[in-house]
Amino acid sequence: MLGKLLPLIVGLIALLGGGAAGYVLRPHEEPAAEETPEEPVAPPDYAKLNNQFVVPVLEQGRVVSMVILSLSLEVPTGTSEKVYDVEPKLRDAFLQVLFDHSNAGGFRGSFTDGANLVLLRRALLEVAQGILPEGVSDVLIVEIVRQDS
Repeated sequence: MLGKLLPLIVGLIALLGGGAAGYVLRPHEEPAAEETPEEPVAPPDYAKLNNQFVVPVLEQGRVVSMVILSLSLEVPTGTSEKVYDVEPKLRDAFLQVLFDHSNAGGFRGSFTDGANLVLLRRALLEVAQGILPEGVSDVLIVEIVRQDS
């Protein structure tokens, strides 16, 4: 008799255990929109660096063109002054990134290709966040032009 009831009892325990686990692990419903007041998010500030960056493009030791860029930094509202306080340090670090990018061939050919500019922006952002860790969220390439000689 016990041999016939044992599979039934094990099945019932497994069924109840699965139901309990499903109840506990179910996705929780999000509160309705009217229940949670939306907090207004302040738009970021954009700190435009004062001067353009001029980067030479070399081939076989000769300057074959110049790339001129204007950059802006996206920072939290009210923190633009921090950018201007460390602008000389930012410019120095940005120039190093831009020279490395140029030496790696980043400004040759179709230098405005999206993937190419993503790599450049990422490198510039990494350097900016190293100098201003509390708030640079993006580096914007506002203007870029290459003048071939």
